[in-house]
Amino acid sequence: MTDDKDVLRDVWFGRIPTCFTLYQDEITEREAEPYYLLLPRISYLTLVTDKVKKHFQKVMRQEEVSEIWFEYEGTPLKWHYPIGLLFDLHASNTALPWSITVHFKNFPEKDLLHCHSKDVIEAHFMACIKEADALKHKSQVINEMQKKDHKQLWMGLQNDKFEQFWAINRKLMEYPPEDNGFRYIPFRIYQATTERPFIQKLFRPIASGGQLHTLGDLLQDVCPSAITPEDGEQKTQVMIHGIEPMLETPIQWLSEHMSYPDNFLHISIIPRPTD
Repeated sequence: MTDDKDVLRDVWFGRIPTCFTLYQDEITEREAEPYYLLLPRISYLTLVTDKVKKHFQKVMRQEEVSEIWFEYEGTPLKWHYPIGLLFDLHASNTALPWSITVHFKNFPEKDLLHCHSKDVIEAHFMACIKEADALKHKSQVINEMQKKDHKQLWMGLQNDKFEQFWAINRKLMEYPPEDNGFRYIPFRIYQATTERPFIQKLFRPIASGGQLHTLGDLLQDVCPSAITPEDGEQKTQVMIHGIEPMLETPIQWLSEHMSYPDNFLHISIIPRPTD
């Protein structure tokens, strides 16, 4: 891969200032103060909220405590989506800090997966990496790695260690020079205005004529309404990691540098702010 290490670092160290408050109907022994945290965009809510859990459990009656879950303005937040994706999708045009509500009761079974331990997050994370490598390299890279390499990827993410993670992950971002790119690009497109979970299909980074496919080409193929509005007025924004990349950006470069640690490009299509 081309070595734009500053981009990789900027993506890795992206943070979202967040204010956690306890849901008003939760029964507490005393008033619960809000809790502030800088959330890493690349991680998962249930991986980085132990401090939040401890803070609010102190004021709860223990018999009232069951599985913790989070919501933003009435929308339960899916823990298996990366934090940066959740913010881009639900809150990117709101004032900071991001205001998240904490719940310990009435788990929304229809909306969220259970997450009883970090093993569940690890299993989900590794399944995504394996799926991404199946698309990129027919699973050859991940299958040639040892178990300790898989563990190093996970521990790098869990402990927020950039060098530890990228020492292994760079192998997943390489390809034979004669190929000019991956076999297919691992991506998922999420639309804020639809109930559909996400769009995912096979898309090659190189056109049959040899030219590089761009982000615009991907959107034109998979979700044309995102870039060619019916009435001529652009009403949506395309966001990756909180920024709006140029549509001319080669999709191969984005896949190498702007993927989340699970090796997927998570692309949010959100309404453009009207003010």
